[in-house]
Amino acid sequence: MESNVTLRKSLTMFQAAFLGLAWMTPMIYFSVFGIAYDASQGSITEAYVLALVAIVFTAVSYSILSGIFPTSGSAYTYVKQAIHPYLGFLVGWAIMLDYLFSPLIAYLTFGIFLHAQFPAVPSFVWIVLLNVLVALVNIVGIKVSALVSKLFVLIQICFIVLVCFLLVRTLMGQPAAILPFADWSSHYSTALAGASIICFSFLGFDVVTTMAEETKDAKKNIPRAVMLIIIVAGILYISLSMLIQMVFPSLSFANLDAAGFELIKQIGGAALGLMFIMVMILAIFTQGLTSITSVSRLLFVFGRDAILPKRFFGRLSAKFLTPVNNIVLVSVLSLFALSISLDMAVKFVSFGSLVSFVFVNVCVIVECYFKRKMRSLPQTFLYFIFPLLGAVFICWLLSLLDSHALRLGFAWMAAGVIYHAYRTKLSKGWLKQSLLDAREQRRQMVLRAMMADD
Repeated sequence: MESNVTLRKSLTMFQAAFLGLAWMTPMIYFSVFGIAYDASQGSITEAYVLALVAIVFTAVSYSILSGIFPTSGSAYTYVKQAIHPYLGFLVGWAIMLDYLFSPLIAYLTFGIFLHAQFPAVPSFVWIVLLNVLVALVNIVGIKVSALVSKLFVLIQICFIVLVCFLLVRTLMGQPAAILPFADWSSHYSTALAGASIICFSFLGFDVVTTMAEETKDAKKNIPRAVMLIIIVAGILYISLSMLIQMVFPSLSFANLDAAGFELIKQIGGAALGLMFIMVMILAIFTQGLTSITSVSRLLFVFGRDAILPKRFFGRLSAKFLTPVNNIVLVSVLSLFALSISLDMAVKFVSFGSLVSFVFVNVCVIVECYFKRKMRSLPQTFLYFIFPLLGAVFICWLLSLLDSHALRLGFAWMAAGVIYHAYRTKLSKGWLKQSLLDAREQRRQMVLRAMMADD
């Protein structure tokens, strides 16, 4: 290992976008379908539309900041540069929760669906196999990841188009269906609750900002990649949700974690179910691949900035130009997928991402509207009103997460505060300064008493 090597700029805009879509994984729609359907009480289209609205505001903020700060680190870098390094650390700590649990979701889903297809093989066998394979591909380099991601994302999109075609064909043979939003007034609260979880399905647009130092002309290409990802995901998810809701006004599932698989078999039978498993294997592989890519880059930036121990986290392989230490560490931590539920993993990721989204919106206001004084009428809309709406909406969604997820999320943040205090010795410095201040106050009191006696 050498510490003086740097990340190689090798990604085009489309390669970065495909890596983001691979992290997002269009097939994740089916992975979290049961959880999302249950949380929104069937108002899945409305929940996806609300989530998209919230995400669009935030995606615009990411696009703006990625053009201003074209370096790796995502929200951590933006908050550190625009507001304050300590707040940047806290936001980065929240993102780490998001990124560390994302590979777990990939491995969990992989184990769940493969075990459902091959009951004789325990799910932990599939989890361990995928973990090892993903680690090896990531070590080799990001160009390999980009090539694999592009191919597998295109396969996923083709499968979703096929499912939409089958749903349309079914719909044409049914009586007139009830359109989503027809009874909006009685379902908006449950749709919002679903949206707080469904935001997870759109994650991936922010991940490309962790690859800025490996993207050619990042100042232009990263913002474009961010918006392309949102457009593609919005069209796919909302179209699919509308058709499912119209064909199946009411659904129930034996297992929420495997609800997507049950739904697919209702739509196309065993043949489509087998195809679904094959595409899902490819999708989850690419999700795990890009999840490890993004979290290893974030940890590298933390190491380079000496927030985490630099000798370990801030090193790159001289041969592969990848953060091998981080890849191996995250792969080991991802074995926690053997002992955590999919529902809890999704909520952890949602907490971390929503916290970072709030601060990214605030960063645009601070950096552009206040620091750079960009205050013409169009600029006021773009750099103040839009990000303010995004921050408020995201805060609302964050408050709708269940109390258990919020408690665990804030416990993670508290652990970050304690770690930072230990790492920078802030607690020791504060105590020392307090003792010095108290001593100086006593000295001044003695001097005033002596002067009064004289």
